[in-house]
This record gives sequence, structure tokens and C-alpha cells, in this order.
Amino acid sequence: MIEAAKIWNEPNNKSHWDLLIDPDWAMFAGLAIAAGKAIRSTRPALPIVLGGISPIDPSFMRNMQRRGVLDHFDAVAVHGFPLDWNLWQIGEWPAKLEEIKAVTTLPVWVTEVGVSSFGAEEVQAWGLSRTAELLIGRAPRIHWYSLYDLPSAWEATTRHKEAEGSSYYRHFHMGLLREDGTPKAAADLFGAYAPAMGLCQWFHFEDHRLDDAVHWMRRLGVTHLRTGLSWADSFRPNALAWFDRQMEALAEFQVTVTFCFTPEHRGIEPHHTSPPLDVNEFADFCASMVDRYCTKTGVASAGTSADPPIREPTCVP
Repeated sequence: MIEAAKIWNEPNNKSHWDLLIDPDWAMFAGLAIAAGKAIRSTRPALPIVLGGISPIDPSFMRNMQRRGVLDHFDAVAVHGFPLDWNLWQIGEWPAKLEEIKAVTTLPVWVTEVGVSSFGAEEVQAWGLSRTAELLIGRAPRIHWYSLYDLPSAWEATTRHKEAEGSSYYRHFHMGLLREDGTPKAAADLFGAYAPAMGLCQWFHFEDHRLDDAVHWMRRLGVTHLRTGLSWADSFRPNALAWFDRQMEALAEFQVTVTFCFTPEHRGIEPHHTSPPLDVNEFADFCASMVDRYCTKTGVASAGTSADPPIREPTCVP
């Protein structure tokens, strides 16, 4: 089932939104409002979540508040990787949540948090346990990133690729499972924290890992999953068949679907991070996907940090 629709991914990160074109996020605000309205018009009760911010920046959230964006959302989200990329320590997680709670009354979800095994698998395992200790009970939804390591033959979604040094290569070691599907030490621990902690796993177009991922999520006791449907991928041949297959495979989980990635031919610049030429085209994509994969019935609220929401299986392929 779809439990929530999420608009964009890390909009304040230049690897995911072109800040040279839109330095004050005015265009992003227009996109977010259009998408929120479109989803609300087709599924009024479906929770809508603002794309997880990275870095965790209260000033960005205040900007969204001033521009009226948050009026169209039911929750906001943050991403944090203090043992790999952030310039703060893992023990600061509660304070980071409070920084965002201080500038919005909306629930604050943690839709990506993780630790790489780049240095050692033992570090990742310790980081998983410490993260669970710090976040469970403080956020209504937590998604560990990720189930799989990124295959070495693929590219990580960053701006400067290998020029980023070890920061780039850490992207390839975030999984509970290695590239070949074998478990790391952290995988043995994860079941102790599920279902209070869900997973974030992006599936690429016609991803060969989909069926095995479902098997592993069942084995680990996962109930909540965050994944994505790419606007850019929607222009590929057989795109709808792939979307159908993906969402059918994931139907047993409570899925937060992230909508993002601008098709090259529909951006101000030909890049997936570009603001679109027409935000209504993106909004229409979001609404059509929600309409395709949700039933007509309502869903529960986005919840609060004190009381995680109760979901009903109302949005299914």
C-alpha cells in the first residue's frame, strides 16, 4: 500500500536540485505547491511529505513556510549521515530533530538515515544500533538507508562523482547487504529494530534486485518502505509496465513513494536536478501515479513524533 506521497528528494542539496537556476528555492516552492495540490485533489486523505532535507537546515524550512509550501503538506522530512558526510556527531540526532520542530508544527520524519561500511562493517553495525537508540520514539517514521549496496558498475547520484574522493565511494557501501546480496553484520541486527525502523531502498528502472529485496524485507520484518517513482523514467519505453511491476511487488509494505527527477527534455536545463519548464507537468505525474496505485478510500493522518500513526491498507496497486 501507499501510506504517503513524498515530493522530491533533498531539495536543498545541489546534487538533487540546481541551485544555480533556483538559488532561493522559489521555483522549488512552486513545484511543491503544485504537486501538493494535485495529489490532494485526487486523494484528499493521503499524507503528503516534503522531500527530506540534507543538510538539516531550519532556515530552509522557514523559507518553505514563508512561501506557503507547508500549508499543502502533512509532514516534513530530514536526512542525516553523521558518521559519513555530516559535520556533526551521531549523538546530536535529537537536537537536530528539535531544530526543525522549532520552526514547524508538522511532524518530522527521518526518511533517510544510515552508516556506510566503507571503513568497517563493525562501524556500520554500531551506527545502526546507536541510531535506533537515538531516533526510535522521537520520529513517527524512520527509514534506514539502505537495503543494498549500490552496484559498483552504477553511478552514485552526486554532483562531482569521483572528484569527491572517499565521500563519493561511501555511497556504494550503505547497504545492509553487499552488492552480491550477502548480508553484512548490520543485517543480523536490523530485525531487532523493525518494524519501528523501516527501510529506504531506491529501485532503478527494471532493477534486477526487486524480487530479492522483497524476500529480504520479509525476512528482516520490514513493514515500512520508502522508494521512488521517477518522472524522468516515465518517458522510457515500457515505463508503466515497470512501475506496475514494482508497485505490485511492494504491495504488502506500507510505502512512502517519492516523486522526483526531471526528464532532460522537460527541464530548464537538460538535467534531472533542473527545475521543470512547467511545474504542472510534474504535478500531473504525481497525481496520476497516486491515482493509479491508490484505492478510493482514505488513509490515516501523518502522525506526531509522540504517537506514530496507525495506517490502514487503503492504497494498493
